[in-house]
Amino acid sequence: MHILITGGSGFLGQALTKEACKQDDVTITWVSRNTNTPKSEGISGLNIIDYDELKTCQTHFDVIINLAGAGIADKRWSTARKKVLFDSRLNPTQAILDYIAQAHTKPKLFISGSAIGWYGAQIGDEILTEQSPAQTNDFAHSLCQQWEDLAITANQYNVPVAIIRTGVVISPTGGMITKLKTPFSLGVGGNLGNGKQIMSWISVNDWVRAVLFIIKQNAALNKQSTQLTPKQIYNLTAPTAVNNREFTKAVGSWLNRPTVLHQPAFVVKQLFGEMATLLIDGQNVYPQNLLDMGFKFEHGSVGEALNSE
Repeated sequence: MHILITGGSGFLGQALTKEACKQDDVTITWVSRNTNTPKSEGISGLNIIDYDELKTCQTHFDVIINLAGAGIADKRWSTARKKVLFDSRLNPTQAILDYIAQAHTKPKLFISGSAIGWYGAQIGDEILTEQSPAQTNDFAHSLCQQWEDLAITANQYNVPVAIIRTGVVISPTGGMITKLKTPFSLGVGGNLGNGKQIMSWISVNDWVRAVLFIIKQNAALNKQSTQLTPKQIYNLTAPTAVNNREFTKAVGSWLNRPTVLHQPAFVVKQLFGEMATLLIDGQNVYPQNLLDMGFKFEHGSVGEALNSE
């Protein structure tokens, strides 16, 4: 199986590549703006092409995984930053669609990234599944909606599309935790707002396993000559969401540091502007479709995820 990945050098892309490369029958190619992109330890036999090469590439890829996109929580959402967030997602997605359009042999599956931000800031406390409508039409929803809408157009080339709406990814060695280590280690970590907002999370190991599970399930159906669902939506979140207070306590316990301080909502809004919605507005997202397909999560608590490596 030959898998093409955009955003492969990112935190999730590297974790996925490292695990997929352990399988004897898997070859990985990254699409990157820089073909000299450094690879992490434990990744061998990896090919890297740039977006210009992709335009005319006739290599057959069985699966394409689209993870490219600037970090939504890396900077305040100025007008310029919002444009970067859109362009860094939509441009690579369009490049993939252009490749699919001219490829003689089409991929069997296109997995495209998204986020639970698609649901918008939650109103009420009901559990949100893949069948739930968006709660609010805020910036995060608009960003994810346009990203998903563009990816789904691969259906016109008879390529099934699986949208993966990822929650907060927990790992002891990367992602969100790297930004929290310093304040928590200094003893200034604490609840944000009232601490009751729900945080839908997933361990990096379960995220990787879920993506590979989706590929495996689609491949099995394809071998059976079963018509694949053209549009598939998956919430990549653990079925055990926590509130901010519980999450804060888990991180403090992991680092053996106190978590007595807290930031009132108005302070968070002053510090982060519109982006504060990611921190003080919760989303109780449930992975109904993954569970219905038989996927088993390995990490049921934030503490387990933090101690998984």
